[in-house]
Amino acid sequence: MVHKKASEGKHPLTPSPTTPNSRYRGKLTLGMLTLSVFALELYGASLFIGTPFVIGAVTAFLFNRRYPASIRETLQVVAMTIFCIAGITMMVSAEGALCLAMAAPLAAALAAMGAILGRTVALHDNKLTTGAMLAIMTLPMSAVLDANRSLPATNIREVRSSIDIAASAEDVWKQVVAFPALPEPTDLVFRIGIAYPRYAEIRGTGVGAVRYCVFSTGAFVEPITRWEPNRRLSFDVTSSPPPLTEWSPFANVTPPHLDGYFSSKRSEFRLVTLPDGHTRLEGSTWYEMKLYPEGYWSLFGDRLISKIHGRVLQHIKQTAEE
Repeated sequence: MVHKKASEGKHPLTPSPTTPNSRYRGKLTLGMLTLSVFALELYGASLFIGTPFVIGAVTAFLFNRRYPASIRETLQVVAMTIFCIAGITMMVSAEGALCLAMAAPLAAALAAMGAILGRTVALHDNKLTTGAMLAIMTLPMSAVLDANRSLPATNIREVRSSIDIAASAEDVWKQVVAFPALPEPTDLVFRIGIAYPRYAEIRGTGVGAVRYCVFSTGAFVEPITRWEPNRRLSFDVTSSPPPLTEWSPFANVTPPHLDGYFSSKRSEFRLVTLPDGHTRLEGSTWYEMKLYPEGYWSLFGDRLISKIHGRVLQHIKQTAEE
């Protein structure tokens, strides 16, 4: 009966983005971001898993300890809190909209799980605040443990793409080594800020030559490691530009994860002559992801590299066939 009356009336205890509790949770998130990323240089479990889960649990506990809300109401309040925290993170220029959007599904799911736990605890004992305080205190300690523990080596992932071209291997090879400028992309993925290839040039020939693949954010420096004309071109990546341009109300927002946490290691083109005299062009890129959980972020990495492959391979096909 208490629950029914409370839910039918106003929600005087529903937290707003300006309440002290919301401001406190915003400070908690910024504190974790500062400690984990800028101090410890780590995008680990404590940041991407622990922080949204604890924020969801604490928010739901504080909301339900005085007002026995439904699960739907609790999740709405937690979602509002996460949204406000994301806005605060953007306004202090700690992150940009693109990276926050990619992290949103993971953060929302974990915050929802935390919300269910926090609501359950509050409904059973709404005066127990010790657990909430302990949960908050464990976050910075877990970040330090993340930084100090021996982490397994990150996996080098391969993304492979291919395309059939109505041209000889000799004609395709010329475009693989260095291709002319591409038109500006129309694909939404590239228009919102993901780096895209513009053209490629090479200085020298054979093993030891240096290929430059120029993207919208800068140039990849690619020393040639294998040179088999009309068959295979392999190269390492010794320098790479940022993988994207962030959306932000501030100019030149460059979160640390844009520098080295997602990096291309090497690439290769393989040319296979088909029975009809045409050529199958295969491209592979090996990259490393130093963001946790690796399996989640590699979904974005694989997809984006595949889109880049498609843009380059399609351009080579068009120029070789012409």
